[in-house]
Amino acid sequence: MFTWAALFLVIAIVAGVLGMTGVAGMSMQIAWILFIIGLVLAVVFFVLGRRPRV
Repeated sequence: MFTWAALFLVIAIVAGVLGMTGVAGMSMQIAWILFIIGLVLAVVFFVLGRRPRV
C-alpha cells in the first residue's frame, strides 16, 4: 500500500509541476487514501500479531 501511495504522490508532484492541477489533485487524494488504508492495516496486523494463540 505504501508503495502505491508513494507512486501516486510522485505522479501528483510531476503533474503539479507540469501544470495539470486536476490530475495532481486526484493523484494526491488517491495517495492520501492509500496511505491511510496502509496505516490502518499495519496497525491492525501489528495488534493482531501479538495475540496469544488459543
